[in-house]
Amino acid sequence: MANFDLTREQRAGLLEAIIPELEDYYNNTAKLRVTPPLNVEEIRQAVRKVDFNHPEDAKEAVNKITEALRKYIVHTGHPMYYGLFNPRPNFPSIIADLITAVFNPQLAAWSHSPYASEVEDYLINELGQKLGFPEDSIDGVFATGGAEANITAVLCALNTAFPGYASEGLFSVKTRPVIYCSSEAHHSVVRAAKTSGLGIDSVRMIAVNKKMEIRTDILKESIATDLYEGYQPFMIMGTAGTTGTGSIDDLHSLASIAEHFGLWYHIDSAWGGAAVMNENTKPWISGIEKADSVTFDVHKWLSVPMSASMFITRHRNVLGKTFSITTGYMPKDADNLDITDSYTHSIQWSRRFIGLKLYLSMMVFGWEGYSQVIHHQVEMGNLLREVLQENGWLIMNYTPLPLVCFTDQRYISDPEFTKSICNKIVGAGDAWISLYPINGISTIRACVTNYNTTPADIRALVDAVSKVRSDL
Repeated sequence: MANFDLTREQRAGLLEAIIPELEDYYNNTAKLRVTPPLNVEEIRQAVRKVDFNHPEDAKEAVNKITEALRKYIVHTGHPMYYGLFNPRPNFPSIIADLITAVFNPQLAAWSHSPYASEVEDYLINELGQKLGFPEDSIDGVFATGGAEANITAVLCALNTAFPGYASEGLFSVKTRPVIYCSSEAHHSVVRAAKTSGLGIDSVRMIAVNKKMEIRTDILKESIATDLYEGYQPFMIMGTAGTTGTGSIDDLHSLASIAEHFGLWYHIDSAWGGAAVMNENTKPWISGIEKADSVTFDVHKWLSVPMSASMFITRHRNVLGKTFSITTGYMPKDADNLDITDSYTHSIQWSRRFIGLKLYLSMMVFGWEGYSQVIHHQVEMGNLLREVLQENGWLIMNYTPLPLVCFTDQRYISDPEFTKSICNKIVGAGDAWISLYPINGISTIRACVTNYNTTPADIRALVDAVSKVRSDL
């Protein structure tokens, strides 16, 4: 039988070999190409040349994997990666993932991992208070990502609006339920509608204004029209930091509309929610404290490894109402204790210790450390806007968050202009940027996601795009 433990000597040898390799990568990420050459056949061959009928030496196998990852991934931890909220993970959070993998706690039942369960509950309460929720009513759960957190929000809203939903599903609903969000909202709301049985037609994507924020006047009209036509509005989903342009909806106005019509008010603050960690940026998302629930992605602005998200609510009983279930086989060691088993208030059942990477990071850096990181990245975003404008670029978005969409006024009607620049920059491996359309105009999108991005990196990006522009 295979020795899955390996021998003590083999384990020591593996660690001795892999730690310098990982340290070299972590310390020298900035020296690598940001993007890989996309040779599909070469990459497939690198994967499929492994023959599972002929096992390899563990050290050689690990070396092959690290070599391939150096060559065949986008290095999201690179300071010239200006991408989709994929940050460089801080080192304590990496160690936390290693600890989690070795101890492998199972968080489905509190009694199996009481320490881990209490760590996550503590984090939910601390972040909930930062968001402005009343301490005595906060509840929540860690999720695999923002999509799961948003699906959780839809399910909680359904179970609140329709008491028979948990037992009878949509058969208990006499008229079509409707969700409202902006046309710039994350498409996980559409997925939530599909997976919950509502269907895409239950999502009303409301038009946005010039700043790409939801039009609250159109929202109110849409809700009134749906009510008149016999539909059943039940949820508004605002956004604090849209994926495309970083726009922040008018969170106070959305709260007033939700209260007026009696709707569940959820805010997808997967990225922008971290603004609460800094006193200067916190006012940008004022109104988030009025939400019934929020999505907060730890693996975005809080710089921990993929993936870690949080669903946080001001309604202590709604998760139990939505997910509670009784089984004959789950542990009952904690039946007489004042605790909650995770599997009874989460989409997940068996569950990893997701929260440790945030907990250890908070132990090492604290609130002040995170406040400084938020401040630095905002400053880099401001510098990017400034240097772009100095070099004749036109800024097309309005967010205070460190995300900039830009183009050249002379080529504003030519979508091939931005596409050519993006393809050349990414293809050369100098940086990772992307395209995003704003009011029908193609723009280059660059987001500061790395706490190690410096003013020199910002200027290098602007120099690179400006050089490509001059060569066109």
